[in-house]
Amino acid sequence: MQPKTLALIDDDAEYSEFLTQFLQEQGIAVSRYDDSNALLAAPEAFAFDFYLVDLMLPGVSGVELIKILRRRTDAGVVVVSGRLGPEVFREVITAGADMYLVKPVQFEQVALAIAAVQRRVAKPAAADAAWKLDRASGELIVPDGTRIQLSEADRQLLECFAAAGGEPVTREALLNKLGRELPEGETDDGLSATIYRLRRRIERATPTLVPLQSKSRVGYVFRAPLQLI
Repeated sequence: MQPKTLALIDDDAEYSEFLTQFLQEQGIAVSRYDDSNALLAAPEAFAFDFYLVDLMLPGVSGVELIKILRRRTDAGVVVVSGRLGPEVFREVITAGADMYLVKPVQFEQVALAIAAVQRRVAKPAAADAAWKLDRASGELIVPDGTRIQLSEADRQLLECFAAAGGEPVTREALLNKLGRELPEGETDDGLSATIYRLRRRIERATPTLVPLQSKSRVGYVFRAPLQLI
C-alpha cells in the first residue's frame, strides 16, 4: 500500500531528484522541498498523505518540523537521515515520526518503509472492529482473529491504552505502568524502543493496520476500540 501524495523534505538535490523519480515510478505524486520553511509556507503543507523528512535542514530543523506536522496531520512520517545514535532515534520517534532510516539507504528500502507505515496510518475499512486483550492468556486478539503472544511489558502498555478508551496516554503514565523511573540526568527512558517492538510484533503477525500511533509532546494513542477480556 502506497500513499497517493508525498512531500520529500531534503536539501540534498541529487538524492532528492533520483528518489523522486523512483517513487513516481511507484505511482506516488511527489513534491520536493529543499527547505522546511518552504514546505510550511506552501498552501498544501498539511494536505499530503505522507512525509519523508531529513533532519539536517535549512530553516526549521527536521525534529521541529515533525512536531509541527504532528500537530496538524496524522499522515505517515518517515525520517531518512545520516544522523546516527540511540538519542537521535528517541528524539525523532518522540517527536512523532513513524520510522527512522539511516542514510545511505536503498530506494527500495525507502519504498518498503513507506508502504509499511502507510498500512498502519491509513484509515482501515473496519475502523470500529474491536481489538481484545486476553489477560488470562497474555494474548492480543486482532479483529481478523489472529492471536499474538505478548511480553509482560506489552500487556502492561495495552492495559493502559484500553483504560484510556482511545484517548492519548502520556509517556509518564506508560512509564509508571511499566514500573520505570528515568534516572536523574538521563534522557533515554527506553519507552520509544518498547513501543516500537510492540508495533513490530503486531505487524509481523497480521496484515491488519496497527492503530498505535505517537502523539507529539503527549505520548501515544491506540486509535481503535480495545477491550479487556
